[in-house]
Amino acid sequence: MKLVDTHCHLDNEKFDLDREIIIDEIEKNLEFIVNIGYDLKSSERSVELANKYSFIYATVGIHPIDITDYNEELEGKIEELAQDKKVVAIGEIGLDYHWMTTPKEFQIECFRKQIELAKRVDKPVVIHTRDAMEDTVNILKEYPEITGVLHCYPGSYDTAKLLIDRFYLGIGGVLTFKNSKKTVEVVKNIPLERMVIETDSPYLTPEPNRGKRNEPLYVEYVARKIAEIKGIEYEEVVKVTTENAKKLYKIEA
Repeated sequence: MKLVDTHCHLDNEKFDLDREIIIDEIEKNLEFIVNIGYDLKSSERSVELANKYSFIYATVGIHPIDITDYNEELEGKIEELAQDKKVVAIGEIGLDYHWMTTPKEFQIECFRKQIELAKRVDKPVVIHTRDAMEDTVNILKEYPEITGVLHCYPGSYDTAKLLIDRFYLGIGGVLTFKNSKKTVEVVKNIPLERMVIETDSPYLTPEPNRGKRNEPLYVEYVARKIAEIKGIEYEEVVKVTTENAKKLYKIEA
């Protein structure tokens, strides 16, 4: 069994010069990857990639910093894309009170609308939350039937305990940073069965490559750090997190 990158942006322009090389490496070394949409164009590109390669899956959705023009027409286009058999989730969606490109009220409205969309198409959600954990948790409580993942989980261990009955925690390169005490505590105390591994490529590159472009194969650094923190074999991290990814995205492979 091989590792999975549950959250990357391979359609990003930073891969324009060597995308085919990276895709070839993915095919050889990973079980599969999930390419994440964050606006209409990236969602369309994700679906195109997923339909071109058997080991690439897609998500579609509008990121909270990209919802400025969110309306019924845009939502309809996302919902249409979501019908594709290679689309495994709605996302990334959520709240971002750090950049605040739109008011909180509008972010919350769009978050709820995209959760409702996920309900209609019966797919999990990929959640982005930054400086907005309390509102995120409260909104998710309104939708007890919704499952998914909190991408690049930024919260505390106490908050994680409120979420892991229905949601996986996305663990990425931040775990390897020297100042990642909160994430280390989460990984140490939360069952491995509730974690999935991600890169967020080309962003958030793990040590020892921090400062360079992140790549899907760098999930290995995250997996080895999890094994070190939990005092378990690397192979167990690979097996369990890959099975988790398949359950999260309802992928039979």
